[in-house]
Amino acid sequence: MMSSDPRAELERLIQSHGDDYSALSRLVGRNPAYIQQFIKRGSPKNLPERERSILARYYGVDPQLLGAPEEVGGKSDNLKLVPKLAVGASAGAGALADGEALAGKVGFDEQWLRKLGVEPRNVSLIRVEGDSMQPTLNDGDDIMVDKGAALKPLRDGIHVIRIDGVLMVKRLAPAPGGRLSVLSDNPAYPSWPDRDPAEVQVVGRVVWVGRRL
Repeated sequence: MMSSDPRAELERLIQSHGDDYSALSRLVGRNPAYIQQFIKRGSPKNLPERERSILARYYGVDPQLLGAPEEVGGKSDNLKLVPKLAVGASAGAGALADGEALAGKVGFDEQWLRKLGVEPRNVSLIRVEGDSMQPTLNDGDDIMVDKGAALKPLRDGIHVIRIDGVLMVKRLAPAPGGRLSVLSDNPAYPSWPDRDPAEVQVVGRVVWVGRRL
């Protein structure tokens, strides 16, 4: 159901996350006073769809809470609700699979997802834990993982993997002799440039990252 007061809902989200108006205004590509004017002065009367979608993805909430119209069936025809799983990857053990506990769902435009080169039903969001992939990924970032990539030939890029039961985010690259390079972007952390591929379970490829400012 659509929130009766999108301004109050946005203000609550801002306060609970410790954000500020000007930073959010820049996030949506507007002048620094845009969000404050929307909340305090009612201008604009309603958030445009683009700005509303950005904020909904940023906070991980249903766009209807920020004023999106309720569609027949209770959801927008062009939005895919991507599951946000209650699991972190980088330094802790865990699993990324059907049945993993949900932390919520975030709406993404299906056409936008397909432009990323993914099948919408194959993607999930998880949280990065630790700083082994800095500066590319930071502790607390939300990453979108394409599980469908695990069924395709491996190509260079950042992946969620499991080694010895531990879920990690690492950069993968084929190595000579059919071996596999498992790399940390942060030089303070170890890398494994010559790993047996049989020891590495590829869960999915990271295709998108979102973070707080």
